[in-house]
Amino acid sequence: MMPLIFAKEGETVTIRRISGKDEVRQHLAELGFVMDAEVLIVSHMAGNLIVQVKGSRIALDKSMAQRIFF
Repeated sequence: MMPLIFAKEGETVTIRRISGKDEVRQHLAELGFVMDAEVLIVSHMAGNLIVQVKGSRIALDKSMAQRIFF
């Protein structure tokens, strides 16, 4: 497993694990980041990501992207 920050632009990955405190994991789940969800990497900018998950585009900073594994 690797953190989301290592996925390439244009790649679609499947979430395998989400780490962090319960509050962080709950917040990510509310945004659509749940186990087995598919995530499209739209763009990378200095470690920050724009991703598409469940039909919505979401910006993630580097610290959040490091908690999501594929």
